[in-house]
Amino acid sequence: MARGKTVCCGLSTLEVTLMVLFVVMTAVSVGLISVMAVHWEDRLQEPEPTVNPTAGLHENPYLIGVGRADCTGPPGDVPLMGYANLEQTAAGIHTRLFSRAFIVDNGSKRVVFVTADIGMVSQRLRLEVLKELEVKYGILYRQDNVILSGTHTHSGLGGYFQYTLFMITSKGYIKPSIKAIVNGIVKSIDIAHRNIKPGRIYMSKGELEESNLNRSPHSYLNNPAEERNKYKSNTDKQVTLLKFTDLDGDGMGMLSWFAVHAVSMNYTNQMVSSDNMGYASYLLEQEKNIGFLPGEGPFVAAFASSNLGDASPNIRGPFCANTGLPCDYLNSSCPIGGLKMCVALGPAGSDMFNNTKIIGENIFKRAKDLYGKARQEVRGPLHAAHQWVNMTDVTVQLNSTHTSRTCKPALGHSFAAGTTDGGGDLNFTQGAVEGDPFWDGIRDALLGAPSNETQDCHQPKPILFSTGEMTWPLPWHPSIVDVQIITIGPVAIVAIPGEMTTMSGRRIREAVKQELEAQGTFSNAEVVVAGLCNIYTHYITTYEEYQIQRYEGASTIYGPHTLSAYIQKFRGLAKAIAEGKEQELPKGPEPPFFKDSQLFSLLPAAAVDKKPINTTFGEVLERVDPEYTVGDVASVTFVAGNPRHSGDIRDKTFVTVEKYHNSTAHWDVVHTDASWETRFHWVKNGAESNATIEWHIPLSAQAGSYRIRHFGHYKQRKGFLETVIIAYEGVSDVFRVSKIK
Repeated sequence: MARGKTVCCGLSTLEVTLMVLFVVMTAVSVGLISVMAVHWEDRLQEPEPTVNPTAGLHENPYLIGVGRADCTGPPGDVPLMGYANLEQTAAGIHTRLFSRAFIVDNGSKRVVFVTADIGMVSQRLRLEVLKELEVKYGILYRQDNVILSGTHTHSGLGGYFQYTLFMITSKGYIKPSIKAIVNGIVKSIDIAHRNIKPGRIYMSKGELEESNLNRSPHSYLNNPAEERNKYKSNTDKQVTLLKFTDLDGDGMGMLSWFAVHAVSMNYTNQMVSSDNMGYASYLLEQEKNIGFLPGEGPFVAAFASSNLGDASPNIRGPFCANTGLPCDYLNSSCPIGGLKMCVALGPAGSDMFNNTKIIGENIFKRAKDLYGKARQEVRGPLHAAHQWVNMTDVTVQLNSTHTSRTCKPALGHSFAAGTTDGGGDLNFTQGAVEGDPFWDGIRDALLGAPSNETQDCHQPKPILFSTGEMTWPLPWHPSIVDVQIITIGPVAIVAIPGEMTTMSGRRIREAVKQELEAQGTFSNAEVVVAGLCNIYTHYITTYEEYQIQRYEGASTIYGPHTLSAYIQKFRGLAKAIAEGKEQELPKGPEPPFFKDSQLFSLLPAAAVDKKPINTTFGEVLERVDPEYTVGDVASVTFVAGNPRHSGDIRDKTFVTVEKYHNSTAHWDVVHTDASWETRFHWVKNGAESNATIEWHIPLSAQAGSYRIRHFGHYKQRKGFLETVIIAYEGVSDVFRVSKIK
C-alpha cells in the first residue's frame, strides 16, 4: 500500500520496530478491542458556588444542566477504533460524533455523567479532560464526581491512548484525534454548566426485545444453573432511563442505558459513524428539537453503554458466509474457511446501514415510550466515590479460608480469534485452552515468553501476549485502574472500566445494591452498570465464563478473578457511600501521565494535495441528475483535499444539502454531514482525492429545487519548504425533487 511506503521512509530504529509490531499485531488480531485542544473564543466566567436550589420551591428539586458538543475529529487516514483492521482507516463521515453531558447538583454536592460517541474512554483521555476542567473550574469537577463513558461505536477515531498495545493498533498517539475528543467532552460539560437550572428527574424501566443476542452462549452456560435460572435471558433486555425536566415539566434531556455492542456498522465500514446508539440519539433529538439541524437544539438525548461484553446487535446469529449453515457452536468457526467465514448477521442481513437503522430505531422507540411514561421521581442526596486500584495485585477473598489474587495483564490465544462480530485473519479459534507452538515461537522471538508466574496466574488461559511484562517503549497495558460510583437519590451509577459480560454485570448490580441497602440509608436502590468508563481494560467475565476461554475470557486481562476483585472494590465504594464516608476512602496509587515526547505516532503528516490537470479543488467531476424522486439517492463527486487539512472541524460541516425558497430567493440548509440522510465518502488515490456526497432523499423531503455543497481545505507548497492550507468549496448543479415520478 502506498501509505506503507510513506511510513517507512526516514524513520528511526524505534519507529521501524514499532511499525513491524503494528503489522504483526494487526495481522494476528484483527478482532482486537472489538467486540472488544483548541482555544475557546468565548471563555466561560468563573463558576458560581453551588447554591441551594430549593428556596421557595417544593420538595427540593435539583439543579440540572445538559449539554452536547461535537467530538468528531479528522475523518481521513486516522484508524477507526474497535476492530483494529489495518485497512479500516477513516475515509469520510456517515454521522458525526457527539459528547453528551449531564450535571446534577443538590445544593451541597454535584455529579457529572458524560457519554461520548467513541469506542471507549482511555486513561489518557480522562486525565486530559480532568486537567482541562481543573484549569477552567478549579476543584468543582474532579476524578471522583465526573464519570466519562463511551458508547462503544467501532467507527470512531483511534489514537487517544498512552499504552503501547493500543498505540500500535491505532498508529500511535494522534494529537488531532484526542484533542477533538477532549475539547468536545469539555465543551459539552461547559454547555451543561452554563445552562444549569432547577429541575426534576424521573426514572423509568422496561425491557427491549429483538435488539441484542449473546455471542458467547457456551460461556454463559458455564455459569451456575441456579444463577442462570433467576433470569429469563442470556442477555440483559432492561432499559433504564432518566428523564430530566425543568420545574414546568418541559423536557431538558434523557439518559438511558442498554446492553448492546455498537457494531451494526461492520469492519468493512470506513466512514466515521455513531452506529446504532448514535442513531437512537439522532432520532430522539430530531423529534424533540423541532426546526434544528442535527447536533443543535436544547434537548439532549443520550444512549449509554452497559454490560454489553457478550451482547451483539447481530441478532440473526453467526452463519458460515460460504455455506449459509450455522457456525460451530463451541468455537465459532466453519468447516471450510475457519473463523473468518463465521459472521454474525444483523436483522437486515449483510446491509450494515439498515442493521444500524433497525437496531437504533428499536432502542429509540423503547426509550421514547419509557420517557413518556416516566413518573417515578428521583429524589435524595448525591454521592460520589472513587479510587485508583492496582489491578495487577488485588487479593481476592474467595471464602472464609481461601484467597487468590489478580494477575499482571495478559491476552490469551482466543483474543486473536476475534468474535463473530469481527473475526481474526489467521488460524486462531475461540475456546483455545492450549497454546500453539508456531505462534508461541513467534511471540517468544519477538516479544519474549511469559513468566511461569504469569502463566500460572492466568490458568487455564494460554497466553499469547504477556502485556503486563512488556514495558518497551512504554507499558503495554495499564496497571492502575479507576473504580467509581455516583448516586443520584436511589440511583447508583457504577462506572465499569471495560466491557462486562451479561452475568458479570448482574453480579455487580446485585453486590452494589446489597451493600447500599445493608446500612439502611438506601431503600430500593436502582443500580446501573455504565460501561466503557474512565479507562479501557478490555473484558470482564465471570470466573466460570473465563474457564471456557472464548474471546471475552481470553481478553479478561487481569486473570480469572478479575470480576471478584472488582466486586470487592465496588462493594467498598458502596459501603462508604451508604455510611457517608466516601471522603475517607484512600485515593490509591495515581496512574501515570506520560509526556507527549514519550508517546509515538506511526501516522505520517498528510501530504501536499494534488489534483487532475485542468481542474480546481471543489470542481464537480460527476454531476447530479437533473431530477430525483423521494427515496432516490442524489450523488455528486468533487475534486477534494485531504480532510485532515481542515483541522478542527468540530461544529463545522463538509456537506450541506440546501433547498431554494422562491418567496425569499434564499438557499436554506436542510441537511449537514451530521445528518443520517447524507454520506460523505472521501476516496484517496495517491496524492489526489475525491469527495463523493450522497443524499439519501427521505420520503419526508419537500418537493422543490435543491443543491449539494462541499467544503474542505487543501495543502499546497509555497516555496521550497513552506506549505499553506487553503479553503475551497464546491457546489452541484441545481436539481429537482418530486414526490412521485
